[in-house]
Amino acid sequence: MLSQWPRPRSPPACPTSGAGCRRGRTDNAERRGGGRFYDRPMTDTARTARAGVPERPTLDGIEETWARRWQEEGTYAFDRSKERADVYAIDTPPPTVSGELHMGHVFSYTHTDTVARFQRMRGKAVFYPMGWDDNGLPTERRVQNVYGVRCDPSLPYDPDWTPPDAPVDDAARRDPTPISRRNFVELCETLTAIDEQVFEALWRRLGLSVDWSLTYTTIGRAARATSQRAFLRNLARGEAYQAEAPTLWDVGFATAVAQAELEDRERPGAYHRLRFHAPGGREVLIDTTRPELLPACVALVCHPDDERYADLVGGSVRTPVFGVEVPVRAHPLADPAKGTGVAMVCTFGDLTDVTWWRDLDLDTRVVVGRDGRLLPEPPDGVPAGPYAALAGQTVNGARRAVVDLLTEAGDLVGEARPITHPVKFYERGDRPLEIVSTRQWYLRNGGRDAELRADLLARGAELNWVPAHMRHRYEHWVGGLTGDWLVSRQRFFGVPVPVWYRLDDAGEPVWSQPLTPDESTLPVDPSSEPAPGFDESHRNRPGGFVGDPDVLDTWATSSLTPQIVGGWETDPDLFARVFPMDLRPQGQEIIRTWLFSTVVRAHAEHGVLPWRDAVLSGWILDPDRKKMSKSKGNVVTPMALLTEHGSDAVRYWAASGKPGMDLAFDPAQIRIGRRLATKLLNASKFALGLGAADALRAPATEPLDTAMLAELSGVVATATTAFDGYDHTAALQATEAFFWRFCDDYIELVKERAYGTGPGADSARAALATALSAQLRLFAPVLPYVTEEVWSWWRYGSVHRAPWPTTHEVQGAVRGTGDPALLRLAGDALSQVRRAKSERKLSMRTPVPLAEALAPAAVLDQLALVADDLRAAGRITTLDPVPDRTTELVIACAF
Repeated sequence: MLSQWPRPRSPPACPTSGAGCRRGRTDNAERRGGGRFYDRPMTDTARTARAGVPERPTLDGIEETWARRWQEEGTYAFDRSKERADVYAIDTPPPTVSGELHMGHVFSYTHTDTVARFQRMRGKAVFYPMGWDDNGLPTERRVQNVYGVRCDPSLPYDPDWTPPDAPVDDAARRDPTPISRRNFVELCETLTAIDEQVFEALWRRLGLSVDWSLTYTTIGRAARATSQRAFLRNLARGEAYQAEAPTLWDVGFATAVAQAELEDRERPGAYHRLRFHAPGGREVLIDTTRPELLPACVALVCHPDDERYADLVGGSVRTPVFGVEVPVRAHPLADPAKGTGVAMVCTFGDLTDVTWWRDLDLDTRVVVGRDGRLLPEPPDGVPAGPYAALAGQTVNGARRAVVDLLTEAGDLVGEARPITHPVKFYERGDRPLEIVSTRQWYLRNGGRDAELRADLLARGAELNWVPAHMRHRYEHWVGGLTGDWLVSRQRFFGVPVPVWYRLDDAGEPVWSQPLTPDESTLPVDPSSEPAPGFDESHRNRPGGFVGDPDVLDTWATSSLTPQIVGGWETDPDLFARVFPMDLRPQGQEIIRTWLFSTVVRAHAEHGVLPWRDAVLSGWILDPDRKKMSKSKGNVVTPMALLTEHGSDAVRYWAASGKPGMDLAFDPAQIRIGRRLATKLLNASKFALGLGAADALRAPATEPLDTAMLAELSGVVATATTAFDGYDHTAALQATEAFFWRFCDDYIELVKERAYGTGPGADSARAALATALSAQLRLFAPVLPYVTEEVWSWWRYGSVHRAPWPTTHEVQGAVRGTGDPALLRLAGDALSQVRRAKSERKLSMRTPVPLAEALAPAAVLDQLALVADDLRAAGRITTLDPVPDRTTELVIACAF
């Protein structure tokens, strides 16, 4: 075929040859729209007019323009006329409204948005709500810090009270103003409303394609009613119960906390060795980090196989200082290798104490109160004399006092030995947790029910986890539960526990007979509304009633987000169309809280999983590869970056991280995203300037054009498969790699032919039109603004409502078949010609009088198919094929 190489042709004269050449093109605004897959009736909201190609395209200001247009035209509105099979429902995480959104939020919410946009383009009616998690401890703490107030439920409501100007100074925070519960709740509502406006503005700027008409709050009326309804049904089925029991207690927040909210923090401490006294003058030594709990000691415990203490088991010893007789028991949790091998059991120092206390049926001697100080009176059986030095002390003060008493008594053995050890904290708290005995509400979650635990593990196996290994975290959590879910909180801004209690003739609550409201009256507030069958005059009186003062844990409401936004029991038609949902996207750190608790509630109420897929996001790391967090002070807030680089650039950075994988914050990656968006803008303008908009219906016939479209067809298949598997990163990488080849190789090779006339020019313009249309849609989930901007130049409607590209669509634009290798061969040849000019420091417009193509005959036969385009792009006068044994193509240029 070497003899059939095409004769050199002179490229048409183009006085402005280069990226800006538009010779012979008509006014862009007159170009014909429509296309093979878009000639269909459009709704009023889809009739976005074609804007025409601007003279100077820019990314500046497109966020404001398109965010407003999307809202006005309802581009992302959910179509609730669709049947469930045609709906894609997302259980969107409601961010906590207690501060600023940071890059971690941008990272994970961008991932979810790419899914929503992809599914919408696949023809699904996407149910994509946004919520605000505004009740609970974080909001209360923020209100306290911003306004310098604290809630005092004993104070009456003051309708004329006005908050101070915010934020207040440190002095006001140290000495907060007490206000009534109702005033405090109103202040919480005011501040969260302000914060929610700021959050919404940022989400809109980022380009989240949520339906803002579906927005909800976890303290809103609908959420309160849903949360209370679910609780009452749990109560009726026996899944909710009340109990007086040892409770993890945060002294700073003055509330109980649940097992799922714990975290271990390394803290300095010290081992003290205490001398207990056994019969016959024998001394028993124990090591403890909490000597202040000595008056709460109820036993010593050793391992059943520890022969050192076998003779003591079943007997008793006397505590030092206080001289209280306590039993010695055996239990398998005692570690013979830890300390002296025998441990002091106190009520309560840690969760192991609780286990020993429960398993061994021990006495109870509580000494630490809810305020974190030792109680004013000693427990029964503990002498008041030595205890007087501890009464009212903080835990640290009591520790020092007990050490002094032990020293005086000669029962402190040796010096304290400093250690660093894990101490349990509430995840949002700043003081170590105590364990106090309180009456609380619990929900059964498999912690004490093996059958329920097995059911919940089975639910986890049904769920599609992305990435798959995250399932192990769920199973580890469920398998390690030691108790049921504590759902009541001693706070103020939250969903009230919907229960009252009768008061007996002595004015004591009858805990075993709670009074509950009818579901039709929900939501209710027992602290301000009378119990059913009573009026307000009976409150707090013997024979009357008292309202439950507690609120539900925020997770007890957030665990119902599918039911809240789906209209459970209030909008059955909507609920049938969206539940169970398709996707739960969330952080990996709240598998044990939000994900697990949502599974628990859906299993109990509906007997199903709440969603089909769970996609877990990774961490955002700082440049030192440390997780970003507010507590570490290394978070980056996004608004300045969105303003400086543009939303598409920030989204590009976010999309470069796969689900479950950590991603370092890298401003350089954001700048790359900006360059990509700019290139997409300019390359699209150039392609349309070549006449692409006029040729969307025409077929591509030339070898180079069909080769390019063949490769694009493969990219479409790759990106589609990736998005189907929630791998937006792989979809973006495939699309971006092709786009740069399209710009750097294909457009440069084909532009001279596209300027001309005849079948070759028509083929080039048709290929450009098909490729541009498909690439805009491939990029749309990640780069929504620039793709919408370019789409509006030559197409009707929104790119985000256009159908996702298919291989059939791209292949349908080709007459015959195409070979992707041909585009790569031509691109390699052109690159060598460019490199030859660069090495000689010549302009790319410099003519090449002679270029020899050295390659095996089969390669030269392929190159002959694109020889005209290569000569035109490289400005080669003569291109000679030279058969050679080399395995690769070599272009030798003579100047």
